[in-house]
Amino acid sequence: MFRPKRPPRIRGLSINRLIPNILTLLALCAGLTSIRFAMHDMWKEAVIATVLAAILDGLDGRVARLLQGTSKFGAELDSLSDFVSFGVAPAMVLYFWTMRGAGGFGWALVLLFSVCCALRLARFNTMIGEPDLPPYAYNFFTGVPAPAAAGMVLLPLALTIQFGGGFFDRPMVVAVFLMGVSFLMVSQIPTFSFKKVRIPHKWVLPILLVVGAVAAFLVTEPWLTLSGLGCAYLASIPFAMRSFRRLKSQAESAAVADGAASG
Repeated sequence: MFRPKRPPRIRGLSINRLIPNILTLLALCAGLTSIRFAMHDMWKEAVIATVLAAILDGLDGRVARLLQGTSKFGAELDSLSDFVSFGVAPAMVLYFWTMRGAGGFGWALVLLFSVCCALRLARFNTMIGEPDLPPYAYNFFTGVPAPAAAGMVLLPLALTIQFGGGFFDRPMVVAVFLMGVSFLMVSQIPTFSFKKVRIPHKWVLPILLVVGAVAAFLVTEPWLTLSGLGCAYLASIPFAMRSFRRLKSQAESAAVADGAASG
């Protein structure tokens, strides 16, 4: 008796491949929720939602690599989530907070920040897996990454929550942050990437103690700690530039020496 051939079953996805995408979607929801908080003048909650989005964004890629759940779909979803959570949401929070008082000028700066974030993410995506990247550049980003940019641009809001209004809540002060961070995102300035940093054994315990102390201060003095972390990252940029130039100079000197030896 003739039996029709059954079509092959479509294999389902393992939970390992779904977990990173779930984290990415949670980060996207946190970023969108920060806009909702800002619309209701809930500024503390808006900043906390952005911080939560940054934490989830930092986890999804690492979890994907640990669970061997990386995929092209996940990479595209992560990029779209980053644009919404760190390019659109922080700009809208600042607009509802103080920049709408600057009229069309304030809206133009909000658009500038979002556009620069989109350009920065597009450039990052095109550089993934670039074979011509020199070895000394693997521990650096080109420009400020989107999550760090969101944290820095929200620094005036965090400082206002900690110290009160009067200076950091002025539209012109926030405008300086918007323009400065927008430039840093699309610039060629090298910034530290801690993804591939290897910690020496003797520094493991001190670093864990520092992380524990930071976590304790986040509980007791959250806004002062967040402001300090933002200022510390901003202060690290000149050191990143100096380290990048030093490594580049050493690599170029070694290349010249190898060429002279082979010649």
